[in-house]
Amino acid sequence: MTETSGRLLQLLSLLQARRDWPGAELADRLGVSGRTIRRDVERLRRLGYPVDSLTGPAGGYQLRAGTAIPPLLLDDEEAIAIAVGLRTAARASVTGIEETAVRALVKLEQVLPGHLRRRVRALGSATISPPLGGPTVDPQHLMVIAAACRETERLRFAYRSRDGTDSRREVEPHALVNLGRRWYLLAWDRRRENWRSFRVDRLGRPASTGVRFAARALPAKDPAAFVRESIIGAPSRFEARVTLRASADEIASRAPAHWGTIQPIDEHTCQYHTGDDDLGWLALRVAMLDVDFEVHEPPELVEHLRALAQRLERATLSGAGEPLAAPAP
Repeated sequence: MTETSGRLLQLLSLLQARRDWPGAELADRLGVSGRTIRRDVERLRRLGYPVDSLTGPAGGYQLRAGTAIPPLLLDDEEAIAIAVGLRTAARASVTGIEETAVRALVKLEQVLPGHLRRRVRALGSATISPPLGGPTVDPQHLMVIAAACRETERLRFAYRSRDGTDSRREVEPHALVNLGRRWYLLAWDRRRENWRSFRVDRLGRPASTGVRFAARALPAKDPAAFVRESIIGAPSRFEARVTLRASADEIASRAPAHWGTIQPIDEHTCQYHTGDDDLGWLALRVAMLDVDFEVHEPPELVEHLRALAQRLERATLSGAGEPLAAPAP
């Protein structure tokens, strides 16, 4: 690939990634002069890409949306990344994404070169991605939110909090974060004048206002870290304090960070603080750690675990009331 054609691909990729670009910023990104950018834009126009010039003191360029354009060019790494993402899309907790992803993957594989098609199929046959349970979100909501994040435009939506309270929000969206079974929107809440994370499955009728904003500095190392911390710090209906008969390092290797906090007591024992609105899920979370434990609070968790233990004991009995035979050695 020549230097010019490679630069044209980079320029096209930048124009597709954002709604509009100042000419000087494009030149800086590509390490060329403004005159070279103007020549490259003319080359793209001759190839059929509808690139509009923007008026204003600095000038700029925009790739027109909603127009038929030549096929998107992908390098090997980009094509494989898209194909793998489509194959594992069922894990993203998006309503109806499985069928849609399969249709898109079929279209992509039809235009992939033979050597890439073989690599994608080999990777797909060797990879198992079981679907995750939990709430799903409307893919259209994700698209509207993602576009508002990309274009730094204010977003409005209806929101239902965990206690069932309905409200209308106007925010400055920063990022979408997927943690485990759930999607979250990280945004600056204009009414509350603070950063907030919103569960996307509790969000309704998102719409961009068309009003741009200057991006704020995030008070965390990255969006995912902020959302994890907000989940841990948010009060839950049931807050548990449990002593685990295992070291803090061992528990940290088993439990995701957003499940709760771990405090060492000694080298063989630690205290675990965790919470959830669902008592059943809270009980399973503690039991899945697969160590001996003692629940200090809440009392509802103790009762739930006791009932769960009795149910499991009944499940191990035969219809005659005798224990099931142990498997042969």
